[in-house]
Amino acid sequence: MKNKPLIVVVALTAVLAGTWARAEKSTLAIGPVKTSPSLVESVKKDGRTDQMGQVVEALDGQLIDRINATRKFELVSRSDLKELHVEMAYANSEQLKEAGVKYLLVTSMDGFKDYGEASVIGETGQSATIRVLSVSIVAKIYDVTTTKLLESANFQVRKEQRLLSLKRGNENSALSDELLVGVAREMADKVANRVADVIFPAKIISKIDKQVTINRGDGTGIAVDQIWNVYAPGKELKDPDTGEILGVQEVLVGKLKVTSVLPKVSTADILGEDTGIAEGAIVRAPQSPH
Repeated sequence: MKNKPLIVVVALTAVLAGTWARAEKSTLAIGPVKTSPSLVESVKKDGRTDQMGQVVEALDGQLIDRINATRKFELVSRSDLKELHVEMAYANSEQLKEAGVKYLLVTSMDGFKDYGEASVIGETGQSATIRVLSVSIVAKIYDVTTTKLLESANFQVRKEQRLLSLKRGNENSALSDELLVGVAREMADKVANRVADVIFPAKIISKIDKQVTINRGDGTGIAVDQIWNVYAPGKELKDPDTGEILGVQEVLVGKLKVTSVLPKVSTADILGEDTGIAEGAIVRAPQSPH
C-alpha cells in the first residue's frame, strides 16, 4: 500500500466567559495506518490481503471522522504537508514543528485474523459460516516539540458474523463489507477517545449542588449510568533521576453517575460524599479491556 499524506487536525479549546473565546491552538497530525512487513506476509499466506487492505483504508477515514467527533478538534486541509509522512516522526521532526504540528498520532496494525467456521442450522441441514474478524492496533501519541512519547496503547476489536449459504454472492459480499467497516469504526472510536483523553482529559465545567456538567458529549465513549471517578489536580510530578516532568498528581475526591448525554456535554450526579469536587476537576471513565 502506498504511503498517504498526513492529515492535520487543529485542537480547539474554549473558555466560558459569557461568550466562547478561542484559546491557542494545538495541532495534531494523523499519520496513515501502517502494517508491519511480517503481518503483511502472514495475511498474504492466508489469502486475506484484500480484506486487510479494506480495513486499513476504512480505518484511515474513520480515525479522521471519529477524532473530529470528539469535538475537541477541527480538521484543517494543509496542502504544504502533502510530502510529510508518518515515517518522519523522528527523522524529520523539525519539518513537523515548522508546519505547526504539536502532536503526532501514529497507528500501526500488528494483528489481523479473518476466518470462518462452517456449521449446520437446526434440522434443516442448511449450512452457514460464522465469520470471525479480529484486529489489533498499536496507537502512539508523540509530543513533536519534545519528541517524547506521551502514550502508547494496544487496542483489539473482535466481531463475528453469520453468513447463510443460501444468500447470493453479492448479498454475502455486502455483509462482508459491513463487517470490515464495523471493525474499523469501533477501532477508530477507541483510538479517538484515547487521544482526546490524553491531550484533553475530561473535566467538570459546571457544578450546581450535587449535579455537574462534563465537557464530553455523544460519540466520545460516555454513556448514561456509567460511574466516573473525579480527581483534583495536585502538584507537578518530577522524576528525581532524570528531572522529567511526569504529569500532575491526581487526588481522588469523589464519584459521579452519568445521567444524560447531550451532543457536546453530559450531566452527572455526585455519588456519596463530596470531598472536594469543583469546576476544573478531572474526571475519568472506568477502565475497560481494549
